[in-house]
Amino acid sequence: MRVLVAEDDAVLAKAVAVGLRREGMAVDIALDGDEALTRIAATHYDVVVLDRDLPGTHGDDVCRRMVEDRSASRVLMLTAASAVTDRVEGLRLGADDYLPKPFEFAELVARIRAVGRRPAMPPPELAWGDLRVDPVRRVAFRSGRPLTLTRKELAVLECLLAADGKPVSAEQLLEAVWDDAIDPFTATVKATIRRLRAKLGEPPMIETVRETGYRIGGT
Repeated sequence: MRVLVAEDDAVLAKAVAVGLRREGMAVDIALDGDEALTRIAATHYDVVVLDRDLPGTHGDDVCRRMVEDRSASRVLMLTAASAVTDRVEGLRLGADDYLPKPFEFAELVARIRAVGRRPAMPPPELAWGDLRVDPVRRVAFRSGRPLTLTRKELAVLECLLAADGKPVSAEQLLEAVWDDAIDPFTATVKATIRRLRAKLGEPPMIETVRETGYRIGGT
């Protein structure tokens, strides 16, 4: 899951991002509304955690723009105001959920996961040959045998399966699974693919497409 944290308190934004990354999410940060709109236009986010009182373009206007542009990203709005009228107004603007500050981090994670499932429920199963992935339960099987995969390994595998045999570049995998905190020149994707291949076993399931990337192949 890729998340944008649009929050002008840099300390809070960084703390939230660090915590969400530990939960296996790819997280970017925007410190004002203008930066948030720029990032939303350039990147698909499953969820935008949107502070209502952003400088620059106000959080309300960011939400309105997303609705007008028919953004597929879901919005979890944050605000220091806790009155019912404020919560109703946030939802009226098009937010999918609303969380007043201060909040418990565990609740933030739960709400992000909940709204992230709303745009379109993931398919009940992704499959190729004897390989099966359940995106809802976050589990994978090969010939009925459960695979012990990290969150990143599972996310990469989901991307490859969703491509239905078409090549996926390392850059696309970085964009979908990691975030701006990752070095674009890192060997992280290659290392993750190597571990995945070892865990998937024989016959090989992931092919390297020269000068293009990787694809699901084999049985």
